[in-house]
Amino acid sequence: MVARGRDIRIAIMGATGTGKSTFANLASGSKLPVGRGLQSCTSDVMTSKPFILNGNIVTLIDTPGFDDTNRSDTEILRSIAAYLSNTYEHGAKLAGIIYMHRISDTRVGGTSSRNFRIFRELCGESTLRNVLIVTTMWSEVSPELGEERERELASNAKFFKPILDKGARMLRHTNTRESAHAILRHLVNAQAHTLQIQHELVNEQRDLAHTSAGVELGRLLKDQADRHEEQLKEVRREMEEAMRAKDEESRKELQQVVNEKLSEIESIRRSAERMAADFTAEKARLEARIADMEEANREHLRNLEEHALRERELIAARDEAEKKASDLERKLERASSERNSKTEAQAQEQSSGPKEKRSNLRSTPEAKERYASRPANPGEKSRNEKDQETFVASFFSSIASSWKSIWGF
Repeated sequence: MVARGRDIRIAIMGATGTGKSTFANLASGSKLPVGRGLQSCTSDVMTSKPFILNGNIVTLIDTPGFDDTNRSDTEILRSIAAYLSNTYEHGAKLAGIIYMHRISDTRVGGTSSRNFRIFRELCGESTLRNVLIVTTMWSEVSPELGEERERELASNAKFFKPILDKGARMLRHTNTRESAHAILRHLVNAQAHTLQIQHELVNEQRDLAHTSAGVELGRLLKDQADRHEEQLKEVRREMEEAMRAKDEESRKELQQVVNEKLSEIESIRRSAERMAADFTAEKARLEARIADMEEANREHLRNLEEHALRERELIAARDEAEKKASDLERKLERASSERNSKTEAQAQEQSSGPKEKRSNLRSTPEAKERYASRPANPGEKSRNEKDQETFVASFFSSIASSWKSIWGF
């Protein structure tokens, strides 16, 4: 096993279509499903593959938005709350939370406002220093317009100013891996905190409907139901006028609208009532799925560590080969220098005395050994040269064997 840093978990939240899944994929190299336009694709909490950033193991948690096209806001809150409480019970805390917002939005409408209000209640006031407001879709607006909207979001009390004043930060994402990693580096060294909803569900044992986020969602659902009631009254007045005018076609159309409004009101009422009742079932459903995701992430992490270990072994083998090559080069230089010195000495010796003296000198034991290594023919290599070539061939053969054992071929 290789040395590893902290295990960092960072949640990504925000409205549908703000680029949450795309951000997670860019940062981690994962292949989480990505929606198109305002059509939601993430209908459940998902985690990215773990990846290394600044020496730490980072896992991103991709969450559905509260304006999901496939599930109600109550179902989304149950899913997010069940995941956060389940992982918190197993000792996992978040190092930070990223809230994504499209800079291309012409205004912060009811949907974005509802998302952000629930987000604030999920986090609580004490964790806002670990919150990043990340604006996306900068390529869809001119720099001047984007900067103007950014200033408004940061300075208007109706938008992000209250949490920025309490320690949250606003950053831009330019849809590149480098940009995603730069954003995440603001959180990898942060101290992990307990979110407000984790504390309420696990430490205080509240039911979901009585958590701060649950109460806020209940209030939003009531407001939504009240608006439907007002619209229903208006439609009924129009129906009465159509009946008095004996306009049967208009009456039937308005009756259909009335039925739809009644159905929506009933759905909202049931959704609010079932918030707490269905939370336990949702938590149980997610428990097995979370276990599977965690095991898949552990397997991916083992693969990362094995790859890192092989890289370190390869680097060590390369360094060792370079060291041996350097040592061999020095030995060859010394041998060449010694051979040149001997050659020069022999040349001087041969030119300084008569042939008889040189002949007598060859008969000494030292000279015999020296001249024995000299080739009989001018084109033939000496014994020293042959020994050096044998040494070089043996050395490079050992290097090749080392590389084969590392790479397995």
